[in-house]
Amino acid sequence: MRIAIAAGGTAGHINPALALAEELRDRGHEVTFFGRPSKLEGTLVPQAGFSLVDVEVTGFDRSRPWTALSSLYRVWSAKRDLARRFKKEGAPDVAVGFGAYVEVPLLGWCKENHVPYLVHEQNSVPGLANKMMATAASKVCISVPAARDVFEREGDPDHVVLTGNPVRRSVIAGDRDRGRAALGVPADATLLLVFGGSLGARTLNEGMAALKGRLLSIEGLRVVQSTGKGGFDEAAAALSLTDGEAARWDLRPYIDNMGDVLAAADLVLSRAGASSIAEIAALGVPSVLVPYPFATADHQTTNARFLTDAGAALLFKDEEVKAPGFGDALVGLLEDPARLSAMRAAAKGLGQDSAAAALADQVESAARG
Repeated sequence: MRIAIAAGGTAGHINPALALAEELRDRGHEVTFFGRPSKLEGTLVPQAGFSLVDVEVTGFDRSRPWTALSSLYRVWSAKRDLARRFKKEGAPDVAVGFGAYVEVPLLGWCKENHVPYLVHEQNSVPGLANKMMATAASKVCISVPAARDVFEREGDPDHVVLTGNPVRRSVIAGDRDRGRAALGVPADATLLLVFGGSLGARTLNEGMAALKGRLLSIEGLRVVQSTGKGGFDEAAAALSLTDGEAARWDLRPYIDNMGDVLAAADLVLSRAGASSIAEIAALGVPSVLVPYPFATADHQTTNARFLTDAGAALLFKDEEVKAPGFGDALVGLLEDPARLSAMRAAAKGLGQDSAAAALADQVESAARG
């Protein structure tokens, strides 16, 4: 089948789309992406071996209502260009939108031309593009149960399907032994992994500096901390690690091989973005989650509850990181292998590692009718 995928803007939209595309390609389907070459998809999609069709659109600024006119014109123009392309090369059998505004022309064209399409929502609080396109979708696939109420249609309980948030195979294939070898962490050590997403998290970096003494007093503990590129110098100055301490505390601006590093960890301290939640659950790693407090509609807290409700994570507010209870909880987990084991089993029980296959099943079903 010929499958069109619209995803763009952020890694949170693009990486789940690439995970689905990998699964569909392995099933023998032809996958083409639609997005903006000048944005992140212009780098990530070709790197993964998929073609990208240029769709030039812009969203609108709600504080400047008049920008809606130019936005609507660009959507109309993009649909016209897609119509010409599909007339010449043939239409897709099915399309999938991953929530960015770039999906609107593609899915709008599909709606007008009776081509089935699906939308996939990564977050617990859906974005505007998916809410706009959901009504006419064959299926709305969600990552966490909290998003269901937004998309449910009266009299059609099967319209919304919980598939999970697809994770790329390079992450799911993470290996504990390989990760520890790359990090130089002994097999019998306890490893705490700290990261705040691609931009880091100042609160987490400050919290770790405050807990340095307590953490290094735990026998056999190793720490790998990703500060974010912009926060590295400040975090390094705050920690002021001696050579001996640095042998146990690996401070770095970012992590490349996230799959292996996650697989190597015994506990993760992280923000609660949709991609982070998906990857942590897919690898089955116990976690302590500190949602970004300024996320739209506090959606990171709702994201986090997908893991906390299952018993796979602990949740702390941003302002609680500097309170004594946070340090007590973190240290308590690190010193309680039995509880970490139970949390790992709970995370694995969510089945997040099969999300790409579950979503691909829905795509094939929609295409067949």
